[in-house]
Amino acid sequence: MISHRDSNAQRIAALDEQAEALKLKRGMGIADARAMHPSIDVVEADPEADRRLLEGLADWCDRYTPLVAIDGEDGLFLDVTGCTHLFGGERAMQDEILTRFFEQGFDVRAGLASTPGAAWAAARFHGDRIVASGEEEALLAPLPLSALRIAPETRISLESVGLRTAGAVMAAPRAPLARRFGATLLLRLDQALGRLDEAVSPRLPVAPLSVERHLAEPIMLTDDIERLVSRLAIALKTDLERRGEGARALALLLFRVDGAVSRIAVGTSRPMREPQLIRKLFHERLTALEHSIDAGFGFDLVRLSVLSVAAFDLAQGDLAGEASDDDDIALFADRIRARLGEAAVLKPVVVESHLPERAVAVVPFAEAPRRRMPPKQSDRVAPPMTIYPPERPVRLFRSPEPIEVPATEIPEGPPMNFRWRRALYRVARAEGPERIAAEWWRQLPGEEEAPTRDYYRIEDSEGRRYWLYRQGLYGGAPQAAPRWFMHGVFA
Repeated sequence: MISHRDSNAQRIAALDEQAEALKLKRGMGIADARAMHPSIDVVEADPEADRRLLEGLADWCDRYTPLVAIDGEDGLFLDVTGCTHLFGGERAMQDEILTRFFEQGFDVRAGLASTPGAAWAAARFHGDRIVASGEEEALLAPLPLSALRIAPETRISLESVGLRTAGAVMAAPRAPLARRFGATLLLRLDQALGRLDEAVSPRLPVAPLSVERHLAEPIMLTDDIERLVSRLAIALKTDLERRGEGARALALLLFRVDGAVSRIAVGTSRPMREPQLIRKLFHERLTALEHSIDAGFGFDLVRLSVLSVAAFDLAQGDLAGEASDDDDIALFADRIRARLGEAAVLKPVVVESHLPERAVAVVPFAEAPRRRMPPKQSDRVAPPMTIYPPERPVRLFRSPEPIEVPATEIPEGPPMNFRWRRALYRVARAEGPERIAAEWWRQLPGEEEAPTRDYYRIEDSEGRRYWLYRQGLYGGAPQAAPRWFMHGVFA
């Protein structure tokens, strides 16, 4: 028996058949139950563990349909439309589900109908029944009001006026029911009878393309899984070519014979549909997860799904049939990411900002925009004047470091020497300034304007080169005296 706390009292949340035989019921206080039967065993409820178990069962039910939704605390909705013929029909499919759950140690009740409401009632009040289309009313008529999935307050109000079964509600006039008990009652009734559609929202997005292989003999070795991935990828390639698309994200689902499911996902920086390349990515991922994937007694179902697609641009290769350098780099980055994670390969991208520390952002390789070739200039148009950008340091510090400048040649000129990290440097040559003003579009209303920066390229007496800047201008307020910072080094 399982207990939970309700209004500062321990009450029965769930009980087995032996406890039911002792006339114990849900909601009864634990103290009263122990007074009646002192020898009963009581276990504290763990809602988080129950939720994880239910989600694991939902993952396992993906082998029957990708449309799996969680219903409350102890139920699952499976939309098996168009899937039953793959398992020999509705009765064969339901029997297989019940048998497999029983072999895993679960007491399961199932119902199959053309509407979610009728299937819910068949599972909760019959246990194992298939309701043919058009028989929903005959199924619901003798059942209690709770079979309509209405709120307890509505059920108690209906029983107080003598309506104790779903059939009695169906026989009553609809207008008075709606005025007194609300529109939800009729909505649930119409959904169960199929008069109104009721959508089942799957807990996971449905993959646009999937291929799977049922295995007569379970597999456990990584090499066998990789070979099966290649075969499944060949089948995927045909569908991707027909759609003119390539995969950007793929998932490999390994269904273990005892009900556990392993989900392995990889991403690609460019659309991909070559089976050998897909196998290489999953080889890296499986190698990284080798110690965390427990094959148990083996996997009897393997599914390869395309989670995200993009248009596949056909590019003309060279005469030798070799890929371009960009393709090789993309494949290399994808394999490293599959082995070490998304943050293993990063790429700098240009950001529209005046400030050097904001001008470049580091993003995951797959999210970086692809490099595009500049358009060719027409022969009739004169080439534009070449403008060389200012020289930038090889190493730019993440945050500028303050330095001490004792004196300058002129108030607005470069320093004669400076102290950085407790060392004194004498300036031999200087070039600048390069003035960078504040970004006015980032300034909030009422906020003080950020100081102007004057950057200098400095070479000390030993030939080392630095990138310094002065923040602020001379001649301003005393409390806003200019400050100097080291922002980067050239070599």
